[in-house]
This record gives sequence, structure tokens and C-alpha cells, in this order.
Amino acid sequence: RCRVPHACLLESRGGAWLFVLEDLDASGFPGRHSRLSDEQTRACLSWLAYFHAEFLGTEPRGLWEVGTYWHLATRPEELRVMRDERLRAAAPLLDERLNSARYQTLVHGDAKVANFCFGRDAAQVAAVDFQYVGGGVGVKDLAYFLSSCLDENDCLQEAERWVGEYFRLLREAVVERRPETDVDELEREWRALYPVAWADFVRFLVGWAPEHYKIHGYSKQLTEAVLTDLA
Repeated sequence: RCRVPHACLLESRGGAWLFVLEDLDASGFPGRHSRLSDEQTRACLSWLAYFHAEFLGTEPRGLWEVGTYWHLATRPEELRVMRDERLRAAAPLLDERLNSARYQTLVHGDAKVANFCFGRDAAQVAAVDFQYVGGGVGVKDLAYFLSSCLDENDCLQEAERWVGEYFRLLREAVVERRPETDVDELEREWRALYPVAWADFVRFLVGWAPEHYKIHGYSKQLTEAVLTDLA
């Protein structure tokens, strides 16, 4: 339910690693897209939901303690140059909320559209590029994925629908993979953290590329709500 390339060979050679991985194109996942149909979007959300359910409660041993490439500890330079003083002051609080959540899993860490490979059947998808896998809350992947496949207008009109679809799929996956989990409590916590995850990504963007196209009306709306809540 969360397809990845099969590892044919993993070998340490003189301090370096050789990886021989399955060719996903040859295995029926040749599709690459920048814009997704509803069915393709749902397939990616299903992949994320099952990945997060599979690793719910897993310690990130041998992985990044905190997944994603934009989390606060790995972006001190961007924090220093931020002109938005209110967001800069809130940055540690956003980080603490995400990292102190009760329900932690492994996150893909770079779950953008470009890292999903699609089958000829739109419902089939596999994912690649796992260099930023680590601990975190699943909504970090969710917010980042939606930012990669929805423009400003789509976000304003469709994001909440897709957030709801992710949680529907997550409940299904958790019941199947982690039936001992209080799925109601998990959903309550992660739903509340979804805007925090988005605001945290905006914090990175504001320091890295303040004119970035993802800093749009929807992003600003969520970030403002979170900052107001923190005040």
C-alpha cells in the first residue's frame, strides 16, 4: 500500500555505499506528473496514509531524528535572515509543537509530486527519494505534498477536502496496521497540527526565498491563524 523500489543489492565499499534498486519504470510505474487528477492525488494521499500508519510509534533509529529538510534545527541561516520578526519569534514554538506531539511516525520528508511514480492505472503509485526520512507527525508530509500539487486557488477551494480524504485513508490504514491505536485521538492531534506544519514550512520559505510562489493567500491565512493562536 506504500510501494517503494525493491533493494536488489546494498553493499558497503570502502566507506561508500552501493545501492542497486528496482527500476520502477520497468515494474509498471513509468508516469511522472506535475499536475494530478483527483484519482492520482488520492493515490498519493493513500501512499502517505499507509506509510505513516506502518511506522506509527517507530523510533527513527539510523535515520534523521527529525525528518524533512526544512525543520528548524537544520535551517539556522534562513532563520537569521528572516525579515518577518513575528514569524521568526514564533519559529521555536512551531517546532516544539510538532516535535512534542504524542503521535509520531516516520515521515517521507520530501513528499512532493516529483517524487511519486505513477502506474498506468491512476490508482497505482510508488515513491522515491528517501534521503530526508525521519521522525515527525504525518501532517508535515501532508502539508508539503498539498503545497506541491495545488496552486493558490486550488488550496483555497480544495485543500480542506483533501485533508479530510487523507484522514479518512489514515483511519483505514491505522485500523489495519495499528489497531491498538486510539485513532480518534490521533486524528484530533494531527488535524490540529496540520496548520502548524504548514506555518512551519512557510517559516522556512520566508527565510529561504521570500518571494516564493507557495507563500500565497492560503499559506498566509493558515500561518496567521497559527500565529494568532500562539500569541
